[in-house]
Amino acid sequence: MPDFALRKILTFAEDIHHDGGPAPEAPRRRAAVVALVRNPFAGRYADDLQPAMEDLKPLGLLMTDMLIAAMGGAEGIGGYGKAGLVGEAGELEHTALWQVPGGYAMRERLGAAKAIVPSSMKMGGVGTRVDVPLGHINAAYVRSHFDAMEVGVPDGPRADELLFALAMERGPRIHHRMGGLQADEVNGEDGLR
Repeated sequence: MPDFALRKILTFAEDIHHDGGPAPEAPRRRAAVVALVRNPFAGRYADDLQPAMEDLKPLGLLMTDMLIAAMGGAEGIGGYGKAGLVGEAGELEHTALWQVPGGYAMRERLGAAKAIVPSSMKMGGVGTRVDVPLGHINAAYVRSHFDAMEVGVPDGPRADELLFALAMERGPRIHHRMGGLQADEVNGEDGLR
């Protein structure tokens, strides 16, 4: 069993009160939770990585619970996303370990979430930042929720670490006006529309 020793967890939250044009009726909240863990595969090649995803599931659930708390509860959360960042002694494929533990934890805790959880992966050194893509929780075609939240940690990831991130949003982009499927038109059957 790989040892993903947890070094730290950080929480970021922002309330967007204005973005040009008229002020919105209510601010838009975005939040992210980021964890730095030891990369047990750093500095060596491992042929079979998939079983290690199981070891990360408790971290995915912990981070999801922290994120929902930062959002002020699950009600009204309309978008989500995840990202992974690997230090220089690892390989990009190590960030893919986060696909199941991060995505499924959010879908489980949010209940009826149908859409795939958008994801980004990147390699970088200490202080590198990563964009966490955001999309609607029930329909990938809802353009008003296409967004990203940039996160990073000043002292990570170290060469032998992984940075895992989860993010959520409540509400569409302020003044969204690019058409397409509207959130109130989602039928939520296939994760697309």
